Amino acid sequence: MLDNKYNMSQENNIFFAKRLLVDNIYKSANLEGIAVTFANTNDILNDVNVENIKPSEISKICSLRDAWHYLIDNISTELHLGFIQEIHTLIAKTELPYKDLGALRNEEVMISGTSWRPELPDMNKIYNEFCDILKIENTTDRAITMMLWIMKKQMFKDGNKRVATLICNKILIEAGKGIMAVPVELDGQFKTMLVDYYETNNIDTIKQWVYDNCIDGI
Repeated sequence: MLDNKYNMSQENNIFFAKRLLVDNIYKSANLEGIAVTFANTNDILNDVNVENIKPSEISKICSLRDAWHYLIDNISTELHLGFIQEIHTLIAKTELPYKDLGALRNEEVMISGTSWRPELPDMNKIYNEFCDILKIENTTDRAITMMLWIMKKQMFKDGNKRVATLICNKILIEAGKGIMAVPVELDGQFKTMLVDYYETNNIDTIKQWVYDNCIDGI
């Protein structure tokens, strides 16, 4: 079991997250394959015209901002599957048809870098696994485990990594345990380890790596 790296008040953790909001969105965007700089991200979020960035990518960044605002405004809301679906609706609102927002996917998906395929999501199985993760006593351990589980389940047609990182941060911030963001210079290493986790179901190595490299606080 992992220990908590930070112990802040919820108020201070929210303040810390708001101070790093642009940085977190920048890192989340790059993890999703959107090649923007920190300066690009800051300009987009301040409604400044940015050349050479696709409108679809600008929309994804703005959707990340909206999801973060919703998360912070509802930080003490009980975490349930419906909350995860609400976050997906905000994340993917400009990418997917309305019927797919917050809806479990009903089609096969391919994962870059591996022949492994996630099974079609089954609501009963997802609910039982979700409840098991909620029983993990340590907050940081629970947050990282939840994030990696959401990424592997691939519940939605798109946006699963973005949803997963936000839910991880909801768990951390609510309890004052810091924030999670994969550094841009390490996202290749993270994705390689993520594929290994998908293929082997060995979560311990990547969970420790995230703990060591991606959790920040004061």
